[in-house]
Amino acid sequence: MPLAPPPLDVNGEVQPHDHQGILNEHGVLRRVSPHHLVDDEKAPAGRRLSSMAFQPSSGLNGGMSVDLENSIIDAGEDPRQHVVQPPFVGAVRFTAGLLRGLDFRVGFHPIQGNPHHGEVWGEFTNLKKKQLLTLAEPFVDPA
Repeated sequence: MPLAPPPLDVNGEVQPHDHQGILNEHGVLRRVSPHHLVDDEKAPAGRRLSSMAFQPSSGLNGGMSVDLENSIIDAGEDPRQHVVQPPFVGAVRFTAGLLRGLDFRVGFHPIQGNPHHGEVWGEFTNLKKKQLLTLAEPFVDPA
């Protein structure tokens, strides 16, 4: 079922919100680009994901860009294919409930070229970024 439109401010910009149509069990996918990876000789592939992968966008309402797994599936698309369009080489997965449990809001924010785009809003402290790194489930291996 398609998500209801997100709330907009007076300028037509998406406001940070916790979308009721995104259920706690729904998947939230964070794309991985090559600059999110750091060399680590202890890691199986010699590289690992950096906590810098969990950085919000700059700007007044900047959140962390994500893709909404259930929206992708409902559109008849393959989420694993959707998240690896260049320059992205992989993705990790969270549930919306896990993110909400860390005091984040999970919202719908469709953008041109990606109707399944969402945002995660909240305070991205170094501790929370490390928590996200630890809790991230591999979805598409960037190796």
